[in-house]
Amino acid sequence: MRKYLIEREIPGVARMSPAELRAVAQKSNGILRDLGPSIQWVQSFVTADKFYCLYYAATPELIEEHARCTGIPADRISEVVGVIDPTDGA
Repeated sequence: MRKYLIEREIPGVARMSPAELRAVAQKSNGILRDLGPSIQWVQSFVTADKFYCLYYAATPELIEEHARCTGIPADRISEVVGVIDPTDGA
C-alpha cells in the first residue's frame, strides 16, 4: 500500500472536546472496517482549523470514499514519496 497525507479543512476543529474527537475516530474506524484491509488510518494531527492525517491505502479513491462516508472532507490528498528526519543531516 502507498502512504498518503490528507489535509482536511475543518474550521474550529481545535475547539472540539475529547469526547467529540473520540466520536469522530469511532465513526472513522467503523467506516474503515467496512472498506476493508486496503485502507488504514495511521494517525492525525489537529491544528486550529485542520486535521492532517496519515493513511496507508491502495488508491487515493479509497481515501475519497472514506471521506465521503464520514462526512469529513479530504481537501488535499498527497502521496508521500519520501521521508527525512534530523539523522539524515548528521
